[in-house]
Amino acid sequence: MNILYHLTVLPPKMPEGEAMSQEINALRGHFGGDLVYLNPNQHSPVYVPRLLFGFHKLKQLRAREANLQLHQLYNPDPFPFPILRLLRRPVIYTLSCGVGTRRPNVAFFNSLAAVTVSDERSLKRLRSWGLDNVTRVRPGVDTTRFTCSPLPLRSEIRLMVGSAPWTRGQFRAKGVDALLSAAQQSPRLHLVFLWRGVLAEEMERRVRRMNLKSRVVVLNELVDVNQVLAGVHASITLAADPAIVRAYPHSLMDSLAAGKPVLVSRAIPMSDYVEQTGCGKVVPNVTPTDVLTAVEALVREYEDLQKMAQQVGQRDFSQQAMIASYQKVYERVIGPVG
Repeated sequence: MNILYHLTVLPPKMPEGEAMSQEINALRGHFGGDLVYLNPNQHSPVYVPRLLFGFHKLKQLRAREANLQLHQLYNPDPFPFPILRLLRRPVIYTLSCGVGTRRPNVAFFNSLAAVTVSDERSLKRLRSWGLDNVTRVRPGVDTTRFTCSPLPLRSEIRLMVGSAPWTRGQFRAKGVDALLSAAQQSPRLHLVFLWRGVLAEEMERRVRRMNLKSRVVVLNELVDVNQVLAGVHASITLAADPAIVRAYPHSLMDSLAAGKPVLVSRAIPMSDYVEQTGCGKVVPNVTPTDVLTAVEALVREYEDLQKMAQQVGQRDFSQQAMIASYQKVYERVIGPVG
């Protein structure tokens, strides 16, 4: 089939390490299709607001629709991009992050062929607002890339940190500042940050300023995450707002696939799953105190949490299940997929 996938973010510097790019590549590998970036700000001499995203490519998009079956747009929050009203083929709107408390334009989203989310919290919220075309798609990663390499828990606790900031403001909102402060307060805490080519010098300055170079590693390159996970006890992702990280962060699914428990902040919808299964601990607020409290609970219960992570990681997050879930959405929109 021929699907045109749309991304509203700027092209990432390391797409192989970026979650949405990984997911789209998996879908393209199975269903076929192409990828287009709607955000013109990489080359625009003036800032272009979101309302105008895609209009610079409208003629190209219209021409491609002759051989196209559907469009699928990925965006973190339910923003009503006007360009979507001008497309002639069915549009599936994939919300990559959790849905906040702000009610979206229900009429706009009900006019689309389908809206997908990856978590029950967002599904229930959107349906309560009147969206009747929203469905949950199972999140997944390539679990075959990961092996379980238990690391004995002794005097140190080592955490892998994903979902690096895109902006300076996200150092606070994504808990980077809270994690560094927590490491200052707890000498046993070691952090390994997966970085992606943006604001790396700013991060290094923070680490130097806080005298944490001996206990904080910033991997600003494409790495084998399975190897990184072999050297940590658990993984952590924090966010003060559900709209700034994926509802199911890839780094946490990777961690569980490798049998390593996770720490996740309450605002991220995956926290509901973590509580239900007991594969990690939930951090109530993005503060150093709450981080350290959760880390201490992780240490106390580490053996049980690790066993549960090993049980659920390979079972619940397969890429094949995610692809099958999307296929059901596609078939509801355009009929049987070969």
